Amino acid sequence: MPGNSSSASESRAAGNRVLAIGIFAVVAILVVAAVFLFLTLPDADAFDARVERIFVENDDLTSQADIKLLEILAQSGTAFAGVLAGYRAVIFVLVLFATGLLVACLVFVVTIVTLNRRMGEIERRGIEVASLTINRAENAITLNGMEFKLTGAAIETLSVLAEARMDDDILTGAEIEAVISGRDAADCDEAAGATRIKRLRDALGNQLVAELLVKTVAKRGYMLSIEKSVIDMV
Repeated sequence: MPGNSSSASESRAAGNRVLAIGIFAVVAILVVAAVFLFLTLPDADAFDARVERIFVENDDLTSQADIKLLEILAQSGTAFAGVLAGYRAVIFVLVLFATGLLVACLVFVVTIVTLNRRMGEIERRGIEVASLTINRAENAITLNGMEFKLTGAAIETLSVLAEARMDDDILTGAEIEAVISGRDAADCDEAAGATRIKRLRDALGNQLVAELLVKTVAKRGYMLSIEKSVIDMV
């Protein structure tokens, strides 16, 4: 169990490092792209500077029509500067929006990958149980600090499996029935023990938890898929 906990902690730490590096990379790329984009955009006063240059370089534009044309060009330059400023604001908002979306997508992807990896570990190794306390008097169990009420028959079946796990034994359905009923295993039906296991799993409720906690060993029988050191019988 300590090895499993250490492995889980290392996996979480590695996932957090990957997430932090990914977020930093996304933000850095978008910042560089935004800076490059803003630097390559034309200056808002470029149009006005060009009109002013026309005024300076062409002293012969003295007619009323020429002056009116240059005034129109100057007004167009002012309008262009306003439009360009608006474009800059829109680009800035879009960059922020893109940054938020990419960071959120990265977080979701890392979270999904981590959960899938965790579920794969659970499927391979079973449930990581830190403590299992079986209270026969109250027909209750405490699993990882969470208390569950079970039926008397389910508690009896779970107790038999727990005692067998502490002895590193795997019990067949007939042997489970024999221990509970007090008869000889040869006189008990395998189906009766299998029925007790099914009722125990039904009492545990969650199908995934039940299937992984109470493990079926092919052609050998049933056992609890937990470390025997975490089991406590009351």
